[in-house]
Amino acid sequence: MTTPEPQPSSPPPSEPLTKDRAYRSPAGIAGGVLVLALALWLGIDALVAGDGRTPWAAAAALLFLVPLVAAYTVRPAVYANDDRMRVRNPFRVIVLPWAQVESFRSGYSNEVFTEGGDKYQLWSIPVSLRGRKKAARREDRRVAGQGGQRRGLFGGGGGGFGAGGAGGLEDGPVRAETDKVMDELRDLLEARKAAETSQGDVTVRWAYEILVPVLVGAVWLAVLLATG
Repeated sequence: MTTPEPQPSSPPPSEPLTKDRAYRSPAGIAGGVLVLALALWLGIDALVAGDGRTPWAAAAALLFLVPLVAAYTVRPAVYANDDRMRVRNPFRVIVLPWAQVESFRSGYSNEVFTEGGDKYQLWSIPVSLRGRKKAARREDRRVAGQGGQRRGLFGGGGGGFGAGGAGGLEDGPVRAETDKVMDELRDLLEARKAAETSQGDVTVRWAYEILVPVLVGAVWLAVLLATG
């Protein structure tokens, strides 16, 4: 009878890497896909059925428009984890360790400011003034509902829990969706700014895969129009 050979001990599992939280604009992506589909449909039709200089002009226009539309609609995204945030804007990718982030500001656009004084716009988190107004109206109803609930509990009017009922009251102030996203990023910054793994330098990389075809298409189209 043989004794089983001892199995080698498995290495201890390493700490799991924190996953990125992705923030994108569904409306921007949907609009971009529709515009790209229309541009490709018209452009390919001109390439196949056009005559003379039309196919060349269509090719130049597609080379210029397709990456440009994709850059402003489909491409933008913000990724954040416990160590850093990565901002993918139309023509640049900016990596910001939390130690280098000074603050976030929300006005007519959402922006991040670095300790060095640089500012970068968060293209994938657009400000919706309509959404803010809608949230403000809901907040007014929430506050009014809480007031009605207090009067009902303490012997005031017979309204009970207010217009929304007991289940219609929301915890905390009502915020627009993009403002909630900015609140999450601010909380992450506050919690991780001093962490050892959040140190490092800001890096900026230009998106040449977008810039080069756009520039070539623009020059090609300009030459065709000038010589036409």
